[in-house]
Amino acid sequence: MSDHNERPMIVNPATGAAVAEIAEHTAEQVAEAAERARDAQREWSATSVSHRARIIRRARRFVADNADRLAAIVSECTGKPRIDALATEVLPAAVMVDYYARIAPRVLRPHRIAGSSLLFFDKASTLHREPFGVVGIISPWNYPLGIPLHEVITALLCGNAVLLKVATQVQPVGDAIAAMFAACGLPAGLLHVVHVPGRIAGEALLDAGIAKLFFTGSTDVGRELARKAGERLVPVSLELGGNDAMLVLPGADLLRAAACAVWAGMSNTGQSCGGVERIYVAESVYDAFVAALRPMVERLRVGADVDHRVDVGSLTTRGQLDTVTAHVRDARQRGAIEVAASSLPAGASGHFHPALVLELSDDDASLLCDETFGPVIALRRVRDVDEAVSRANASQFGLTASVWTQDRRLADAVASRLEAGAVTINDHLMSHGMPETPWGGVKESGIGRSHSELGFHEMTQPKVVVRGRFGFIRKNMWWQPYSPEVYRGLSGALTAFYGHGIGSRVRGIAATARLFIRRARGID
Repeated sequence: MSDHNERPMIVNPATGAAVAEIAEHTAEQVAEAAERARDAQREWSATSVSHRARIIRRARRFVADNADRLAAIVSECTGKPRIDALATEVLPAAVMVDYYARIAPRVLRPHRIAGSSLLFFDKASTLHREPFGVVGIISPWNYPLGIPLHEVITALLCGNAVLLKVATQVQPVGDAIAAMFAACGLPAGLLHVVHVPGRIAGEALLDAGIAKLFFTGSTDVGRELARKAGERLVPVSLELGGNDAMLVLPGADLLRAAACAVWAGMSNTGQSCGGVERIYVAESVYDAFVAALRPMVERLRVGADVDHRVDVGSLTTRGQLDTVTAHVRDARQRGAIEVAASSLPAGASGHFHPALVLELSDDDASLLCDETFGPVIALRRVRDVDEAVSRANASQFGLTASVWTQDRRLADAVASRLEAGAVTINDHLMSHGMPETPWGGVKESGIGRSHSELGFHEMTQPKVVVRGRFGFIRKNMWWQPYSPEVYRGLSGALTAFYGHGIGSRVRGIAATARLFIRRARGID
């Protein structure tokens, strides 16, 4: 941010140009928005899922008609190239709108639950999914369009209202999301973009009475929000940090693996929680992989996007640049060897850092232990598959990982051993753009899942409705008054279903049948 007529401004991190004034709402305004949202949500939840889907589906056309403007807004706020914005946010936005609106009626339709025992032959159970009411979503600056839309769309389709807080640096993207749904004809009051400072956002949303909190961001902040929500017994869904590993094994297509490492590690200037940060390469293919990787990294063009001829933009915040710089300094002090590096634009004033690959052998290096979130990849030679898996799993994070080999049996076996919420084979990161696949991690990478049918489950509460099938049963067998006959009848059911010996099971059936007939007639 910089001064612009003495007003705080959002500044393009790649060029320093002013983008927009910073808006700031108060906690009181958030509470007022929550009240309006509750009123609107009651009517919205009473509508059919098909009706909601018809309204939400209109966003496809909005995205298609405004793709250039949306990509530009994202680029100006984050410093990423517009092609990054188009490929990883704008295009997936249209895909997810279409997919979620298409599957919502089926996913949210009440469904019958199969019975467990003949004891309950008279009961029919149906599972319903009901909206929470008003949910709060706190989204980050790295994918300011793509990340929140997955949750906003599913929340609305499920019948919820939404309070959306986007990172301050990307407030214009949040406003564009609001404009998108307004253009679709979404009823007023269902979506509120609240611009509160990050330091009070969680507290303000919880104090406003949201029914569930969704957060994407750092593990430390997520842990603190979970604590505050827990004090109120408000459920949370957390998508947190990652230090994701790529395993290059014998039989890999090394040119494809190297090209994907560059894209998944350097696109969005490396600011992807599911991007490649660590690469473990089997010794037998290490030299060939490095030979393929080095020229691809060195050819990357870093700079501000003017004419679509840059590959890596700037980091989005000065603080993130400082973190990346510190991690690289730590690695070099620990003896890291530079494998490949891009150049930097001459005279650039943005938060730029060269695309960089470092070979490391010190397991305590920050690049291997912590989330760097920048255009830097740590490379490590390993003896074999077992060492690759062991080192990949030796992390407090577990968001995504990838396995690289043409041996399908080996790939499946390794994928089953990796401790991650998403594993891709011969690809990396792109599953975030596939709305049909769940997204979320294990260990300190989060709680819950977004995307896919599971994303709808996160936005709803299950309710089971159990009813009697027949009207002639006056009393259940296990109701009062108790008597020796009741005990024998219930014990007989246990023996009939799960006991040993034909004779004892037949006697059990007889005792249960006598009790059932008496109680069905209302006889004690």
